[in-house]
Amino acid sequence: MSVPATPGDNPMSTNIPAGPAGTPTTPAGDARVAGAAGRAIPTVSIATFPDYESAQRAVDYLSDNRFPVERTAIIGTDLRLVENVIGRMTVGRAALAGVATGAWFGLLIGLLLSLFTTSAWWGILLAGLLIGAAWGAVFGAIAHAMTGGRRDFASRSMLQAGQYAVTVDAEYADQARQLITRMNWQASGAG
Repeated sequence: MSVPATPGDNPMSTNIPAGPAGTPTTPAGDARVAGAAGRAIPTVSIATFPDYESAQRAVDYLSDNRFPVERTAIIGTDLRLVENVIGRMTVGRAALAGVATGAWFGLLIGLLLSLFTTSAWWGILLAGLLIGAAWGAVFGAIAHAMTGGRRDFASRSMLQAGQYAVTVDAEYADQARQLITRMNWQASGAG
């Protein structure tokens, strides 16, 4: 965790210049971001943390000490896209993934069609499942083969933040800083 910030340290509280799409605005009627005069309520960063769990623990501590947590926000900064490779993708694996997707789709179609029959509804469900699985395998294999080997791996993407800032409305900043300081003091074993 870093040292609590001062009110002028928060880049979110400055005026944002207009971009190619115009000037960013807040949703109408949101009491949290618009004051009586229609201006945004200034916020202050009271602490930054290396992971989300630490920031969440700080907000939980504020809540446990009767701080108005509806005046807080956890903001992830330094965002990056991380793509974890989970395995090699072959035509067979693509077909197998297509089987699973097609089976679910076929089951849905079979279920819808079975609503309009009075007998052998289970046969319609089974036929929908099998036909969906077969076509899913065909489409999965063809779709992978059409990539021409440019993407022969399976992956999972996620956004990660480099750090997490806990911000509060400026009028509550001193109270929040005192509580966060007390939390750090207790965590260090001094209290």
